[in-house]
Amino acid sequence: MQQSTVVSNKTINGTKAGSGSSSLLKRMAMYKYMYLLALPGILYFIIFKFIPLWGLLLAFKEYNPYSGFSGSEWVGFKYFTELFADANFYMMMRNTFAINIFGLIFLFPIPILLALMLNEVRHEAFKRFNQSIVYMPHFLSWVVVASMTFFILSADVGIVNKVISGMGHETISFLSNPNYFWGLLTAQSMWKEAGWGTIIFLAAMAGVDPQRYEAAVVDGASRWRQIWHITLPAIRPTIIILLILRLGHMADVGFEQILLMMNPLVLSVAEVFDTYAYTHGILKGQISMGITVGMFKGVVGLVLVLASNYIVKKLGHEGIY
Repeated sequence: MQQSTVVSNKTINGTKAGSGSSSLLKRMAMYKYMYLLALPGILYFIIFKFIPLWGLLLAFKEYNPYSGFSGSEWVGFKYFTELFADANFYMMMRNTFAINIFGLIFLFPIPILLALMLNEVRHEAFKRFNQSIVYMPHFLSWVVVASMTFFILSADVGIVNKVISGMGHETISFLSNPNYFWGLLTAQSMWKEAGWGTIIFLAAMAGVDPQRYEAAVVDGASRWRQIWHITLPAIRPTIIILLILRLGHMADVGFEQILLMMNPLVLSVAEVFDTYAYTHGILKGQISMGITVGMFKGVVGLVLVLASNYIVKKLGHEGIY
C-alpha cells in the first residue's frame, strides 16, 4: 500500500512536472514570433553582460597574460586595498560625485521642461521641426563637441575670448581654469543630451487621457494648472524610475568627454574613476586594477539603486521593482 502510494505520488509529480514543461513549450510555440523578436536582446545580454561577469574574478587575481585567466595567482583583496589607500582616491570620489551631482541638478530637469514645452506646441509641423533640432546634438560624437568647445572658448582662437579682447578686456582661460571645469562639462552634456532625453517624457505625456484636459478646461483650469495637476502627475512614475536609474550611475562619468576635455592644469578636478581605470588598466597594463575600479563602481551604483528604490517605496511611490 505504501509502495503504491509512493508510486502514485511520483506519477502525480511527474505529471505535474511534465504538464508544466509542456505548457511552457505550448506558450513558446504560441508566441514564437514574440520570442524570436526578443532573441537578439537575449543574446546581447548573455554575450555582453552575463558571460563577462566571470572576468570580475580578475579583480582578486594578479593577472598574467602568459598564465591566463585560470593560471593567474590569487591575491584576494590586494587591489581593493591599493585602490582605497591611493592618495588620489578621495579626490577621484569627490570629482566623480560632484560632476554627477551637477548633472543631476542641472541636466536631469531640462528634458522634463523641454518635453513640457514641446507638448504645449499645437502646430504639428513646427513641433516636429523643434524636436528634430533638439535631438540633433545627441548624434554628434564627443570629439566634435570638444572641438566646438575649443573653437568657442579657447584662450587663443576662441570666439568668446576674441570678443572679450576686442572689448579691451583680458582673455579668460575657460579650458585651463579648474573653477570652470565642472560647469563646462555640465553645459556640454546639457546641450548634447537634453533634447534626446525628452523622448521618454513625450511618450509618457502622449498616454495621458485627453478627456482629463477637456474636463479641466470645462472647470476653468488654465494651461499652467493643467500642466501642474494633470501632466506632471501623469509622468511622475516615469520621472521617479529615471531618477533611480540615474542614481545608479553616480559613480560613472562620461569617460570620452572627460578624456577629451582634461589637461594637466585641471587634473585636480578632472581625475575620476574612469580615467584612473584607463590609466592603470590600459596604459600601465594593470588589468586587475582596472577591473577592480569597475567592480567598485558597480557596487556603489547597486547600493544607490537599492537605497533610492527603498526610499521611494517608503514614500508611497512605485519603484523599479
